Amino acid sequence: MEEKILRKLFLGFIQIHILHHAKIEPIYGSWMLEELKSHGYQMSPGSLYPILHSMEENGLLEKEDKLMDGKIRKYYRTTDKGEEVLKEARKKAYELFHEIK
Repeated sequence: MEEKILRKLFLGFIQIHILHHAKIEPIYGSWMLEELKSHGYQMSPGSLYPILHSMEENGLLEKEDKLMDGKIRKYYRTTDKGEEVLKEARKKAYELFHEIK
């Protein structure tokens, strides 16, 4: 039960990570899994890809397919809407951090 609650809570943090990195440069799933892992998030591709697809459907990310080593790799980049959401999320996270520290 506790794991499920934490996962739901951390979903917002994960989405902020995705928006942040996809703003800097296009990201792809396996790279993002490793990046999240370096921050202590344990995710499977089966958890990450639905998040990426949902963020794309909501207009936060845009996807570009590129041929890499004979395979199609999906790269995601933050949209203008995603950048606005990230900007607002940063403000809220900053406020929260200073309140709970």
